[in-house]
Amino acid sequence: MDFESLLAGQTALVTGASRGIGRGVAKVLAESGATVYATGRTIADADLSAAVIRLPCDHTNDAQVAAVFARIREDTGRLDVLVNGVWGGYERMVEDGQFTWGVPFWQQPLWRWNAMMDAGVRAAYVASHHAAMPMTIARRGLIVHLSHWAGRKHIANVIYGVSKAATDKMVADMAHELRPHGVTVVSLYPGMVRTEKVMEAAAFLDLSNSESPEYIGRAVAALATDPDAQRWTGQTIVAAAFGEAYDFADIDGKRPRPLTLADV
Repeated sequence: MDFESLLAGQTALVTGASRGIGRGVAKVLAESGATVYATGRTIADADLSAAVIRLPCDHTNDAQVAAVFARIREDTGRLDVLVNGVWGGYERMVEDGQFTWGVPFWQQPLWRWNAMMDAGVRAAYVASHHAAMPMTIARRGLIVHLSHWAGRKHIANVIYGVSKAATDKMVADMAHELRPHGVTVVSLYPGMVRTEKVMEAAAFLDLSNSESPEYIGRAVAALATDPDAQRWTGQTIVAAAFGEAYDFADIDGKRPRPLTLADV
């Protein structure tokens, strides 16, 4: 698949694009010709081209989120793609010398619940709330929620699983309400992604079937230009499965194998 000019004329918003998967998605959508807006608390420092319009935003602040959508509305009058990449709860994994990410729920710091639910699930809900308005009027659009297998299988900790399961259920119910308006909503599962944090531990990881952050962006771009994208709405889809369906490779030419529930 040739991504050059694939999204010409489209407007996209990628939340949580300061680093990681969000940054990779914003980069690819811009390279594909879309007008891309990117948000995050530290978005000004993100490694993104000048073509990406950076809007600093704390997605736990509803007024700041509303201002982002007002800016897009004033600039372009349209929104074709929303990618909800913002998330919370990954910070402060070590507290008082203890690695708390994988401890039982009764030993988990309670702030992590609020971080994942407010800066994660709720942030995606609020952004989708604003995006749905112009999309339903235009009777077109794509909303992508980045999620994880943790919503189906215990991985790491209870809070992580509950937050991802909530994201997947939100996708299913949003799709039910948006389907009559021509808007597609999916939950996208990345595999092992070579983000900045992952690469810090590369020596201890098996990256043989890993994906670049840009690979997830290619999955979004392919879906955004599919005239039959509604066939996916409401579903949880593995990014590499989109690679097979739309016949595209990663930026290094490799074709990651889609992970299954048994793999993770």
